[in-house]
Amino acid sequence: MNTRRQFLIRAPLSALVVAAAARGKALSADPQAAPVTPGAPPTFGTGIGAGPAVTAATFAEAEKLMQVTMTPAERHQAADSWRESMAPYLERRTGPRKVAIAPTDAPATIWNPLLPGIPTPPSRDRFVRSAGDGTPLPSADDAIAFAPVTRLSRWIESRQLTSERLTNIYLSRIERLDSRIRAVITVTREHALARAKQADAEIAAGKYRGPLHGVPYGVKDLMDTKDIPTTYGAEPFRNRIPTADSAVVRRLNDAGAVLIAKLSLGALALNDIWFGGQTMNPWLLEEGASGSSAGPGAATAAALVGFSVGSETGGSIVSPAMRCGVTGLRPTFGRVARTGAMTLCWSLDKLGPMTRSVEDAMLVLQAITGPDAGDPSSLPSHFDFEASAPIAGLKVGYIAQWMKESPATDVDRAAMETMKKLKLELREVTLPDWPYNSLMTVLFAEGAASFEELTLTHQLDSLKAQVKDAWPNLFRQARFLSAVDFVQADRLRRNVALEMARLFKEVDILLVPSLRDEQLTITNFTGHPSLTLRAGFIEVSEARSDWAPDPAHPLPKFTPPRRVPHGITLLGRLFEDGLIGQVGVALEQAFGVVQEHPAGF
Repeated sequence: MNTRRQFLIRAPLSALVVAAAARGKALSADPQAAPVTPGAPPTFGTGIGAGPAVTAATFAEAEKLMQVTMTPAERHQAADSWRESMAPYLERRTGPRKVAIAPTDAPATIWNPLLPGIPTPPSRDRFVRSAGDGTPLPSADDAIAFAPVTRLSRWIESRQLTSERLTNIYLSRIERLDSRIRAVITVTREHALARAKQADAEIAAGKYRGPLHGVPYGVKDLMDTKDIPTTYGAEPFRNRIPTADSAVVRRLNDAGAVLIAKLSLGALALNDIWFGGQTMNPWLLEEGASGSSAGPGAATAAALVGFSVGSETGGSIVSPAMRCGVTGLRPTFGRVARTGAMTLCWSLDKLGPMTRSVEDAMLVLQAITGPDAGDPSSLPSHFDFEASAPIAGLKVGYIAQWMKESPATDVDRAAMETMKKLKLELREVTLPDWPYNSLMTVLFAEGAASFEELTLTHQLDSLKAQVKDAWPNLFRQARFLSAVDFVQADRLRRNVALEMARLFKEVDILLVPSLRDEQLTITNFTGHPSLTLRAGFIEVSEARSDWAPDPAHPLPKFTPPRRVPHGITLLGRLFEDGLIGQVGVALEQAFGVVQEHPAGF
């Protein structure tokens, strides 16, 4: 039923009388407005004109953006009626009755990756970490700093290592090394030392909270921290100090972890340039760390923190994990509550661990998983992980063409052979040849909505990066996206999700080239979990960049080529984050390359 008629049927009589009276007065003041006929429903195009006048020529130019063709008569009709038929729907923004929308106000429509008919795995909560390997505590501070959380936690639990000592080790490394990579925005020294002393006292008293207790960590500086700056890496927010912790930080605090640093991100979560400069790759200091979780990737690789938490909307965990040679876990959409985290895209943003080993990522995910009332998209779910579970017989899907061409490398193809040795069953699968980039309409529209005020007030002009592929230009351009195309992209999204559900009926996990554009787009929009882990090394003869090529500023070239880490990515069924973790643990052991660290750190 027409929504206007629904209103007429359901609205209280008094409200209708007041509305009709007000409308009558307003219309009488506008000689062009249609008269109100008693008993007739309102119609489109009979309201009071609003907004700037437009002409047929305006529509002729707009057709080029919208890919619509009108006749001259149709253009004149559209121009003559625009102020009455369409412009009034912009009143929320243009006035006179403007309505402010708070940054914490989520849309009414919520993306739920569990479409009807898609099963909800797993059915139980179970977390079994690996047994301690008995590795003795190293004598060198640097060796301690690079140890994975799996070992740090055992040393702290057995009181061979105090949280205070470990915290001071990382604080010293930040002071000594961060200037080379610019991964840290804010050091939380006093806060961290107080938390470390508290952790040591609790552990000494027998109040051990679990494997993250006493372990120093950093979070991407878009997660709120009470009384500690949270800047989004962007100039307009440099002095922003939240009054409450984000859900993730609160849960890590509850687990006894020690916040030591707020880590860099490309401004407003894009790429690796922030107001303090560019965050660099510890393995290759001539290139950026990639983004937007640049700080978590670089700081974890350089052992400035024990572990970190990043975020991903379209590749922001996967890409820096690849570049910096760390493990990046992008959880199923909805598993980790985003309350108190900057919103770029309500239906796409995910928060997840970035660590130096696969099991570390699982330990962190266990601590931060779960819904929160402040995030309407967060979902209750189970987490089933066993570090040493057998994986033989699991079916691994792959898309043959993707594995044959760039960005896949010999490391990706060698991983397939390693999987066969572990008795995993490889199966070729296919996806429709669709224009998956059409889905990006959703990202650009939601991002531009989230930062509308910055766009309209020109605060975006203060961001360091003002190139064509940075947010300032993209958010301005997004004002001209079609709402019709947004809805059509949303409908395509549903069809893509159903295709992924079909595929995961054939296989248990997927192996994909980590930076294949289609896979990053598809799986971020469908919400499937992703695990990126180091699988080997490649050689590069030119620095890599997240930014579009700029002939005026060519990237450094290397002769001979430089050796850098390279990772593979595993995708899992919705909420089967634990299963890809189990496979990742086995593969990591088989690859045997995770122990190497960047030179000079």
